Amino acid sequence: MSTILFQDIIFGPVKSRRLGISLGINLLPLNRKFCNFDCLYCECGLGNMKGRTTLPKIDQVVAALDTKLRSMLAEGVIPDVLTFAGNGEPTIHPDFPAIIDAVIELRERWVPKAKISVLSNSSRIDQADIRAALSKVDNNILKLDSALESTVQLLNRPVKKNYSIQQQIEYMQLFEGKLIVQTLFVRGSYLGKAIDNTREEEIVAWIEALRKIKPQSVMIYTIDRETPVQSLEKIPLKELEKIARRLQDETGLPSTVAG
Repeated sequence: MSTILFQDIIFGPVKSRRLGISLGINLLPLNRKFCNFDCLYCECGLGNMKGRTTLPKIDQVVAALDTKLRSMLAEGVIPDVLTFAGNGEPTIHPDFPAIIDAVIELRERWVPKAKISVLSNSSRIDQADIRAALSKVDNNILKLDSALESTVQLLNRPVKKNYSIQQQIEYMQLFEGKLIVQTLFVRGSYLGKAIDNTREEEIVAWIEALRKIKPQSVMIYTIDRETPVQSLEKIPLKELEKIARRLQDETGLPSTVAG
């Protein structure tokens, strides 16, 4: 099993299937996953937030991004997007709202045409300051792999004991459409339990949730790299495209598909 961990605060640029030339921003510990979800398909491996750790300080993030942008511009390379991702959930960082403001300022100074994206599992959008920060970025990308609690608990494995996907959907509605929903479709098994969020029951519940959330668009994709749980299977592109067409037909919501 291969594990991908980012060893720097700023990483890349990388060619993203969904975002273009992306310069990554990692607000989590280096060489360690730090997340309040423990998704079975996570490229960072399995594990969560146990143990003491050190997060980069805001001035370290600003200095590292400023240096990298200057270097890229000197080489004639301009990123399409600055993406908060990395070794876990970026909104966990206690200074996340202030870091968003600082990155927006740097973007305006050096690469004003670049978008700012946040890839989040949406677990902390119950916090008003987190919602406010996410509302400032160009691409507020929030995870919704399933609208069924049993699947979320098996596939995404939130650390919070009283986590509720229905409450999460309600908080997503508070963005009033200023968000992009990302859904990873997968099938397989884990600990003797079947996993398949392409089943009819799943799709019906997922579409109904999206009808309530009313995102500006939906990112539909599947696993692209080796996963820590070997029994997971990639969904064929044709199946993903069929789901996208159904979403369009039933809700009018646009989507992008990456197989």
